[in-house]
Amino acid sequence: MTGHEQTLKNIKSDVLSLLMDNELGFSDFYQYVKILDSCLEKYFDITNSTFLKFESELLLPIRKNVQDHIIQDAISWVMIEPYFFQSAIVPKPVLLKNYQHYDAITHAIALKKEAKKPNGVLLIQSTSKWEAFASSQYLQEFLLLITNLMYKIDQLSNEKTNEQQYRKLFQITDLFHSTMDVDVILENMLMALQQHIPHLQIELILSNDQDRELTLNIKLFDYASERPATIEAFVSGELTFEHATDLKRRILNAPIKGRQAIYGILQISGPEGYVFSGREKEYIRMLADASGNALENAKLYRQSHRLISDLQLINETSHRLNLKMDLNEMFVFLKDQLKKSFQPDQICFMFKDGNNFSVKESTELFHTSDADPYINYINQQFSFSKDPIFIADFNRQMNEPVTYNSIMAAPILIEEKIQGYCMVLHKDPYYFPFDSFKLMQSLIHHSSLAMANTMLQNKLQEMVDRDHLTKLYARSYLDKYVEQVLTDTPTGMFLLIDIDNFKRVNDTYGHQIGDEVLIQIANKLKEMVADRGICARWGGEELAVCMANIDAKKARKIAQQFVETMPVITNPQVTISVGLITWDVNEQQIFKSIFSQADDALYVAKNSGKNRFVVYGEHENIAVSH
Repeated sequence: MTGHEQTLKNIKSDVLSLLMDNELGFSDFYQYVKILDSCLEKYFDITNSTFLKFESELLLPIRKNVQDHIIQDAISWVMIEPYFFQSAIVPKPVLLKNYQHYDAITHAIALKKEAKKPNGVLLIQSTSKWEAFASSQYLQEFLLLITNLMYKIDQLSNEKTNEQQYRKLFQITDLFHSTMDVDVILENMLMALQQHIPHLQIELILSNDQDRELTLNIKLFDYASERPATIEAFVSGELTFEHATDLKRRILNAPIKGRQAIYGILQISGPEGYVFSGREKEYIRMLADASGNALENAKLYRQSHRLISDLQLINETSHRLNLKMDLNEMFVFLKDQLKKSFQPDQICFMFKDGNNFSVKESTELFHTSDADPYINYINQQFSFSKDPIFIADFNRQMNEPVTYNSIMAAPILIEEKIQGYCMVLHKDPYYFPFDSFKLMQSLIHHSSLAMANTMLQNKLQEMVDRDHLTKLYARSYLDKYVEQVLTDTPTGMFLLIDIDNFKRVNDTYGHQIGDEVLIQIANKLKEMVADRGICARWGGEELAVCMANIDAKKARKIAQQFVETMPVITNPQVTISVGLITWDVNEQQIFKSIFSQADDALYVAKNSGKNRFVVYGEHENIAVSH
């Protein structure tokens, strides 16, 4: 047996021992490369060797002290492959001369099986023993041996690594399925990554519709500012890579996706010369997918509970709003409901007063000029659109910085017209999730229906309480008012007014002019009485006035003013007769008798010359000269 044949047998024996040795666990490829280096030194005195591992179309040196993949020392397989067309072992390729640390290298050996991607390239500095062996008939068998060895080692190493990765993924997925806490899911995802790739930087970018309860230090996804590769990953749902020269980093973007949507991006970056290995990419992808599914389940679970809560809130709000609340009470109640549900910094209800919006209920901000940018903007939007408004960062839409960046506004639509709107503000951008926006729309929609019903009821009650012609209160309303005044106030007055010779006006000028005279007198009465009491149409050409907290002396003066004023303001000119009754604590009137007593006084005024007032129970008649 020749020496070279014995050398080959010894190498085969070492290789067999290597494959049977389980202490290494087949998980660290570099450990095998070290053994290969020892073998080369043992049998060929080769002390200078480097193994270039094939990874992502590059040949990366398996370093003795650094485990990272650094691209500065990488060699493109496409560039070096032509050197091996004739032989698997060649003198040092010309392109290696560009790498100073390969100056002493003399030969390159391609470890590649036919129709397969290469396993790598072994670089060696030749020795006399190697030269002698390389010229022997056993070289090809040796090359086949180490090629098969490195493929086998790579396979076993991958299998072991995959087993470890899948075990870790199983453990973390099991954890994901045991919790519905979004924070727990994301924290454990980040922890698993930091343990697996501690040499890389990790950033979590989540979509803007995340719940406010999230406590992790995250970045919110923003189309306007994200890098194109990050946006591509978010839109496509696929891994993307970027050589960020401005940051001097290499970036991997892994979408966190579930079955229904993409919820964010895992952004992992290394030094500018870093190359992500296939194992790293696969592990990151699988972990991101597992996290996305768990996150989706947790969100759906939370959304289902929130939906139940939202429905209860809407039901409670609708129920309360339909319990005979007036508009002001509705606004106060809705303000409290919205504050409880959305925790805004500011809230405002605007309602139309004529053609303009005015504040009906709000926080303090909207009573100052600081609210003008928000009010003006929303007013402008609702001047041409009925669509609700959702703004995540108001600062971007304004020329000057603003205090409140998150805005939601929903119109109050009554008979398909904007009658008002609700606006909520928060200082933080992206504060309100989109679910809150949809809930606010629903609340305001149901509130609009309740407001429309209340306004309709008010109009119907107005029709009942008011006389159609004069717009004075009707007799039924007057009865209730007088009864209440007699109960609640110590002094007051009640008078009946009759238009003198009103039939002659109708006969002379027609009933339309007669109606105009009635309206003229009614309008003047409302002006003179103002908020001190009410005016009512008693029937036909008879009117009534009731005023609280008026003593007898003041009542006489008011009655005289009525008698003096009406001939001046009417056209055609008419006079009035008035029957007056007053009361005080010492002489409280009985409700049932007050009308008949005023009517008696009016009868005296009519039959004693008209154009005057008469106080019930007094014989003195006060006349006004024509």
